[in-house]
Amino acid sequence: MTNLDTNRIAELLEPFLTDSPHLNNDGRSDNSRHSGNSHRSDHSCHSERSEESGSGSDARLSQLQLENISTYIDLLLDWNAHINLTAIRQPEEIVTRHFGESLFAARHLFPKTPTWEQPPKPTLSEAEGAVQAEQNSAQRVIDLGSGAGFPGIPIKIWAPEIALTLIESSQKKATFLREVTRALTLTNINVFSGRAEHYSTPSAQVVILRAVERFKSILPTAISLVAPGGRLALLISEAQLATAQSLTSVFSWTSPIPIAQSSSRILLIGIREASR
Repeated sequence: MTNLDTNRIAELLEPFLTDSPHLNNDGRSDNSRHSGNSHRSDHSCHSERSEESGSGSDARLSQLQLENISTYIDLLLDWNAHINLTAIRQPEEIVTRHFGESLFAARHLFPKTPTWEQPPKPTLSEAEGAVQAEQNSAQRVIDLGSGAGFPGIPIKIWAPEIALTLIESSQKKATFLREVTRALTLTNINVFSGRAEHYSTPSAQVVILRAVERFKSILPTAISLVAPGGRLALLISEAQLATAQSLTSVFSWTSPIPIAQSSSRILLIGIREASR
């Protein structure tokens, strides 16, 4: 077990979900980073604030989302004792390194509507129709080289309305991904256990690539999976920025977004030209 309660998980994740100043790994304050103060004395404030989801800079996770993350960590630690899913073994570091970066990307790709702006909940019959409509119109998202499920599964936890495909060539890791999906009762999610080059399903509105080997060689495959007008999200180091931009001429890029609590990691989002 993680021995981390949901308040502690919320505290660790707060820098990745707010735009307030924070301390980098070297201990210096950096206002350009998208983060907040992770050292709060009143842990209970997180459960109270977690129900809020801002469409602006700051956002919070619900209690269910925090519980799903806790369950996910337990599964990851258990499976990691048998197959190599992550080199990170400490639960708190798993939260910040894996979930933090994933949710940082999630809130920029899928900003939330504040609770006070949300429409009234539908009746049961209306809800059934809404579910069907959502499944038919959900944004298709591909996590290429998903590994232990990052960033794809945390993004699904953040934005359950998306239709997510996890592409993972390792059969053992793909089995783990299916187990996480089952344990968290995630719907509208598919695990493709094969090489990305062999994935032939229609392209997606969002393709995400994070910390994969052979970045330069796999990037063209990621590009090919992005639908016209869709987005390519790269969680990379600043050293890989020039390579990404030079290989993706059919994209227009936003400014790189520094990832909270990192001195070199960035989120780079490109929008594919509609005609190409």
